[in-house]
Amino acid sequence: MLDIYQIAEKANIKKEYVIPYGLDKAKIDLRINEELKDKPDGKLVLVTAITPTKAGEGKTTTSIALQDGLREIGVNSMLCLREPSLGPVFGLKGGATGGGKASVIPSEDINLHFTGDMHALTSSINLIAAVIDNHIFQGNELRIDPERILWKRALDMNDRALRNVTVSQGEKKCAPRKEEFVITVASEMMAVLCLAKNPEDFINRVKNIMVAYNFDGNPVYLRELKISNAIYKLMKNAFNPNLVQTLEGNPCLIHGGPFANIAHGCNSLIATKMALKLAPIVVTEAGFGADLGAEKFLDIKCRIGGLKPNAVVMVATIRALKLHGGVDFDDLALENVEALKVGLANLKRHLENISKYGVPVVICINHFESDTEKETDALKEFCEKHNYKYAFCDSFSRGAKGGVALAKEVLNTLEKEECHYRPLYDLNLPIKEKIEIICKEIYRAKEVVYSDDAEEQIKAFSNLGYDKTPICIAKTPLSFTDNPKVLNAPDDFVVTIREVRLSSGAGFIVPLTGSIMTMPGLPKVPAAVKMEEEK
Repeated sequence: MLDIYQIAEKANIKKEYVIPYGLDKAKIDLRINEELKDKPDGKLVLVTAITPTKAGEGKTTTSIALQDGLREIGVNSMLCLREPSLGPVFGLKGGATGGGKASVIPSEDINLHFTGDMHALTSSINLIAAVIDNHIFQGNELRIDPERILWKRALDMNDRALRNVTVSQGEKKCAPRKEEFVITVASEMMAVLCLAKNPEDFINRVKNIMVAYNFDGNPVYLRELKISNAIYKLMKNAFNPNLVQTLEGNPCLIHGGPFANIAHGCNSLIATKMALKLAPIVVTEAGFGADLGAEKFLDIKCRIGGLKPNAVVMVATIRALKLHGGVDFDDLALENVEALKVGLANLKRHLENISKYGVPVVICINHFESDTEKETDALKEFCEKHNYKYAFCDSFSRGAKGGVALAKEVLNTLEKEECHYRPLYDLNLPIKEKIEIICKEIYRAKEVVYSDDAEEQIKAFSNLGYDKTPICIAKTPLSFTDNPKVLNAPDDFVVTIREVRLSSGAGFIVPLTGSIMTMPGLPKVPAAVKMEEEK
């Protein structure tokens, strides 16, 4: 592991802007932006994936592999990743720092407390909740309706017991009411951090968060609580992106980490924009599959941040494609070319979706030892038949050298392919029309139906002037549909919008589909238990 100042030097960051957190990680002082402001932006590459499966796709591993591969062939690139959430770390997924020789370090620190950003966010979220309830207790000058409080408490942990709780029990001045927690990474505060252009923009967005309705049915905004300066104090250090390194000693900025199934799934604009000034090529990722993370990156983050993506890498594995083709998980190591060919429909659909944004795509096949020659040949034949650019990646076991083929293909695409990026929908369209464009164009639903509550919420938000905002759909990541059990590339299905929420500070509308939860639960055997077994 290199000293963090050596990593900063590799990233063209002067020592005076490095705020060390020990020897192996640091925050980068935002004062550097003044020095970088006149430098041209580099090219932006998004790494996304097919619909996730238990077989694993390795999106973060591929992002790291591409960074290491580009550096291996002499390109001064930069990597931008999201911060892991403790929920998945101790839940089903485990850590989120790559795998094998394509990892970022110090992995354990990054996966756990890191530099305190998640603590700052959770504290800020719960400060707002505490102040709202205290305001009601102390006389309720703003006439907040306790039954119409929109702001949710948060915890950065998967805890299904907090989905439905009762607060204010035993309080003489406050009637008990039903409440719910959200996981920190799905909170609007995380989205605000990741979409803010700078600390000033963050505070303005915080002030514009709608926290409740009053007894007259009018919105109550956070600015009326007069705590924005307290929130700034809590968040002050969290604005600075975190610098770490890959196992190959290459620089990586890790900052912000919203989920992509129930939030917008991209690292912070602050880190991405900083990286684009520091390097000629920037690699970043968006959470889950391209129907969620990439769609939100291209329709929300790029639009709000004024970003122009130059290429997309679509990650797939033969194992995952066979699972989409109907193979049982326990049989994935067995050769099955026919199932692979069936599962390729999932990859093809994601590629067709990205083409709607006018951004060139490179397929990355994350290589596993169980991949057979016949399966590999079938996949190559598919790519060549449809004129898809592709590369195989083997960085898990080979490190930087395993990412060189992918790096060369991406570099060739950036040099030779023109990008005509365009968002999927016009912001000026009605809320329901934008929802239906995403559901029909990206998911391929035949119809979208709305609950009575959703209809009323859409009408209310439109009347308040929030009808010209992007859409951030909360949906299962395991399927194009809102049913996690439906694999591959289904057609002729209905998407149900059961509820619609407003993130006025972040600047988007959140429709909730199917049974998606904003507070996940732990699996039967959590990763926390497996850690004990490994010990």
